Order: sequence, then structure tokens, then C-alpha cells
Amino acid sequence: MGQRVAAATLSCSAPEPPAPQGLRTPANPHGSDREPSRRPRSAASRALQGASFPPRPEGGARPRPRASGHDPGSTSPWRSRAEMAAAVAAAARGRLFSAARRRPWTFAERRAVGGAAGRASRPPRVWVPPARGLPSLCLGGSRWRSTQAAPQVVLNVPETRVTRLDNGLRVASEDSGLSTCTVGLWIDAGSRYENEKNNGTAHFLEHMAFKGTKKRSQLDLELEIENMGAHLNAYTSREQTVYYAKAFSKDLPRAVEILADIIQNSTLGEAEIERERGVILREMQEVETNLQEVVFDYLHATAYQNTALGRTILGPTENIKSINRKDLVDYITTHYKGPRIVLAAAGGVSHDELLELANFHFGDSLSTHKGEIPALPPCKFTGSEIRVRDDKMPLAHLAVAVEAVGWAHPDTICLMVANTLIGNWDRSFGGGMNLSSKLAQLTCHGNLCHSFQSFNTSYTDTGLWGIYMVCEPATIADMLHVVQKEWMRLCTSITESEVARAKNLLKTNMLLQLDGSTPICEDIGRQMLCYNRRIPIPELEARIDAVNAETIQEVCTKYIYDKSPALAAVGPIEQLPDFNQIRRNMCWLRD
Repeated sequence: MGQRVAAATLSCSAPEPPAPQGLRTPANPHGSDREPSRRPRSAASRALQGASFPPRPEGGARPRPRASGHDPGSTSPWRSRAEMAAAVAAAARGRLFSAARRRPWTFAERRAVGGAAGRASRPPRVWVPPARGLPSLCLGGSRWRSTQAAPQVVLNVPETRVTRLDNGLRVASEDSGLSTCTVGLWIDAGSRYENEKNNGTAHFLEHMAFKGTKKRSQLDLELEIENMGAHLNAYTSREQTVYYAKAFSKDLPRAVEILADIIQNSTLGEAEIERERGVILREMQEVETNLQEVVFDYLHATAYQNTALGRTILGPTENIKSINRKDLVDYITTHYKGPRIVLAAAGGVSHDELLELANFHFGDSLSTHKGEIPALPPCKFTGSEIRVRDDKMPLAHLAVAVEAVGWAHPDTICLMVANTLIGNWDRSFGGGMNLSSKLAQLTCHGNLCHSFQSFNTSYTDTGLWGIYMVCEPATIADMLHVVQKEWMRLCTSITESEVARAKNLLKTNMLLQLDGSTPICEDIGRQMLCYNRRIPIPELEARIDAVNAETIQEVCTKYIYDKSPALAAVGPIEQLPDFNQIRRNMCWLRD
């Protein structure tokens, strides 16, 4: 597999000392961010080698030196190549010692060597030719020697290879040479493709995938995974269903075969279906104890009223009790088709091997979709609210959001930076008033809430941008006022320094999330479904770097300023302001 290597260079901050007498400094010593083009070495570089080289032919090998001894006409200060090598080695050893370990000269010592005799006794300067794209360094007795090395940063980015099969299934992989791998199936089908009658089918089908196939019983499947030392998992979201396995790289063929078996040959037995009803109903009870999940379900329900995104992923209780085998089979035959599936892998995987496995296991079974792919149901955003008051609860949980954009929209990156500007905070954080987030400073200073977390949830053609917070009953109004005031500041007076900090934090968080084969595999599968390609990291960083304070103000004004929000609140919310007042505060707030 090929690799793409990009080189980035950083120049020294200290001024470059002059080159020694008779040596010519190469042109453009500091270069640029990019690797410079090949060019013949300068006269100084040839003098350093102790021999005179003719210019290198374009694209050819470097000629051998004509002489290995000292050339009387040469500008080199050394009499032989051995003397030159010893001087360069001594200079390099001097660079390895930190400034703390070098004893500075005393005033008497500096004065003793200050005259002509002292200058004659100083060691000669050693000019070290720079690597391509790096600044030249002058080492030796000069007091102006730079104490900051110029590091060369080389980024090795494994290539993400993508191949489309004849039936439309896409195979995407990244080979990082690890001893483990993650492989999975990302399917463009979730609860958004359901209606009121079959809402919950996608999640129900995810549960049934591990209950046995025509080739394996549930016990056989579990034992095979256990004996491999692997992990098999799945999850369902509003727009995607995912089945993935983590295993040793040598077990990639078995992992792909198991994934193909569970999505194509599940028995969907009546006994297993009845047993899973109880499991899912207990899962629904557990979800209801997670107030953050409850608030976000309410937020979707009010923001996307009477649409597919407004329904929950698990579905209502009456649907769970009535779903049968025919509903599951119909969902599979309608949505589990080649053009809507991505086979993604990361870690120690060979793309060619993965492609052969995909052709063998999916080439004939997932036939090309004969009919039209089901259209994405439109979901209209509505500014509204849901309030569930319960004064017995100790804390109020609420979320406020405005309509954002889909994954592929040009304004997505700006909204991601704005989301990072708001940030998140809870009482366990240190720093207090020294936190970088302005909202965190105000919250900590006024003790306005227990925690808050900004979010930017994107779907194919819409999204939600807002904040979730947990407050004391008496501080709800003040906290909401501060949040809306900070939103208005994003639209009017955000500074370049704040935007630069948020961009750095966003890039750091995005790179830290790609730690391991499983997050990388998930990133590949999700981006293939959303963008039909994987965006390279340098391109993503360039798009983030292009954001400035002016674009943040423009985009936030477009989506936040004077827009009707959606609000969901649960708990002791007596002090929560009226929705009309909240709507009025989406304009400029004056102190």
C-alpha cells in the first residue's frame, strides 16, 4: 500500500549568523511549509564535502568526487576530509548539550580572549549545510549560536483506499500496520427511514443480528467470537446502523465472514423475537433514567414535530410489543442493499485482501437495488418547547438549540468552531476564572450551573446547534440569560484570539479521537456515508484554518441571531422564563 508523506518545516526564531569567509549561504535557506524541489547543492555544500562536485544532472544520480584529498584551490578550511568530518562531529556533539550544562564564560575569561590573540585562539566556525527545507546553522565559537533547533516534522498519513463493487457496495480501508484491526458494515438506514407504525424496527433488528444464523446458533456465534479473542458489537442511530468486529489482523477473513453471515442469514426466529421484546423494554426503562437522553429525545420531538427525526430510536412501547418477523424481513429487503452499505476496515488490513473477501461474501448476495432507493424523508425544524415539570427532582435539565446544517454544507466547519468556542464545563474542572471559555468563566464566577455542554448534531440535510445544561432551580433564568448573551457575542464581537484558540482545540480534539483502529474505522464508515469519500486530515485542517472572526460572526448571525429556538426542559423548572421572552433574547442583549 502506498503512503503519502508530507513534510512541514519550522524556521529558527533567532537570527541566522553570517556564513564563514568564503562560504556562500544557499538561496532561500528557510524555505516554506512545503518540501522544496530538488536542486544541485550550493558551492558552500560542495566545499564542506572537501571536493568539488559538478552540478547534479536533473533526475540523475550524484557524480562521485574527482578527488578525495585536499584541493589547494578549494575554499574549504580543512586539509582533508577526515579533518572536516572530525570538526563536524565535534560541532554536532556540542549541539547535544543543553544550555544548562554549558558553563558560561566569566568576565575575566571573555576579556582574556577579547583581543586579536584571543580571536585567533577561538575554534573555527563550522557551517553545517541544512537539510532540504531547513535553515542553515552556524556552530562553533560564535556567541550568536542559535539555542533553538529547527525541528523537521514529517507526517506519515496512511492512504484510505476506496473501491466500489459491481453491486454498489463500497469497500474502504486504511492500513496502519497494526497487529489488530477493526472491520464493520456501515449501513445508510436508521430510525429516520421508519414510519409511525414500524418505528423501532431498525433497533429491534440490531438486537436480532446476534441471536443466530442459518450456519451458527447463538451459542456457536458467541463461542467463536470468544475463542478468537474478538469483540462483536452494533449500534443504531437516527440515520445509520453499524455492525463491527475487533479482532487480530490474521482473523480478518473470519471477522468479515461473521459480519456477512449475521446481516444476510439471520434466522429471526419467533422465540428469539419474543425474548428480545422483554430485553428492549428493559432497555427503554434504563434509558428513561438517563436524563440527558430523555432531554435530547424531547428536544428532537419538539424541534422536528411530526417528522421521522422527531421519533425516538427505540420506538414507542406499543410498537415494540407488536413488531413481528415480517416487519424485520421487509426492513432488510428494503434498506440492506449494496449502494447503501460501506465495508470499512482500519488497523492491520490489506485492501486487496479485504476486496477479495467483500467480493466473495457480498458480491452476489447483495444484488444491485432494482427499484429506487427510498427517498430521505424531509424533516422541518420548528421553534417550540417541551416542559416536563417535576419539583421532586433536585436539579433542572434543559437543552436549547437552533437549526443548523447537514454534514456536507459549507457552513458546517464554522459551526463546529463556534461550538468549540462555547465549550463545556462542570464543577470538577479546575481553573475557575482562568478558563479559556468565556461562558465557563461567567458560569464559574456566578455559580450558575452544575455543568453545561455545547453540541453540534448534524444529519444529512439539517442539524441542531445548541447547549445542554444542568442547573439549580433558582439559577435557571440567570444561566439561560448568560448563554444567550454569549450567543449574541458570537454574532457581533468575537475576537481573533478566541477563534484561533478554538481552532487549535478543535483540531486537537479531532486528531485525538482518531486514536486506535476502532475510531478510525468508524470515521471512515461515517464519512463514506456522509461525503462518499474520506476527507484527508490536511484538507480538514486547511478548512478549519480558513475560519476567522469575521466568518464566525457571519455564520452565527445567519443561524443564531433572531432565530426561533427549540427548548426541552425537565425537572424543577418553575423559574424558567416564558418562551416568548426566550425568543426575544435571541436578538441583541444589553446589560
